[in-house]
Amino acid sequence: MRRAFSTWMDHISFGYDLVEAIRPKRLVELGAYNGMSYFVFCQSMIENNIDGLCYAVDTWGGDDHTGDYDESIFEEVRHHARDNYRGISYLMRMLFNDAVHHFEDDSIDLLHIDGLHTYEAVQEDFTNWYPKVRPGGIILFHDIDARQSDFGVWKYWAELEAKYDTFAFHHGFGLGVLRKPGGPDTDLDHPLMDIMFHGDEQEQHKLRQIYIYNSEYIEARNKAKRLKWKPNHGADGKKNNENGPRERPAEK
Repeated sequence: MRRAFSTWMDHISFGYDLVEAIRPKRLVELGAYNGMSYFVFCQSMIENNIDGLCYAVDTWGGDDHTGDYDESIFEEVRHHARDNYRGISYLMRMLFNDAVHHFEDDSIDLLHIDGLHTYEAVQEDFTNWYPKVRPGGIILFHDIDARQSDFGVWKYWAELEAKYDTFAFHHGFGLGVLRKPGGPDTDLDHPLMDIMFHGDEQEQHKLRQIYIYNSEYIEARNKAKRLKWKPNHGADGKKNNENGPRERPAEK
């Protein structure tokens, strides 16, 4: 799985598990950037033997929130997709409003909205793409708790919570999970889906805690990997006496 800086790091365990739970035939991400969340989804498709396709829609040119970024971002994503997910992953380098015409109504099982984060932009993305999601399908919204600058996902998410079946994670910058009405009852047979949309308050609290702990564990593990033992420095970071004893790491 591709490793890159992203606030989606807080939700990669859930993203992986969600794909395993709903086993999407068609998955679409709006706003892939460096591919962190998208490749989590792709990896779950592969490792769980899910017969489906993944589509990442992005201009890979930046927006008002990310600023412009150079061609290297797209090239890195393109090479990683080609080398690891050939045959299931398709990168659609275009505007969201152009890409929407390539999908039939009721054809998407999992849609992830993570483009420009103004109120108007996320409202437009949801309105345009909602018909493309099948009844019972899932729509994810990233950054539902980000309240900096002119971010407005939090405000639009509050409106959606009043109208739809939803579940929300509030760690990191937040992740909203919305289920489109309809679909077969079997969609909720998986324990993850059942707890999110039918669970009581205590069960849902425990579920949130599990993914908070997972997020903290992954961050701690990644931090540990970045730390390197320096043989000419002591535990306090000071350089050892050239002629004195030198501590050695424990044998593995």
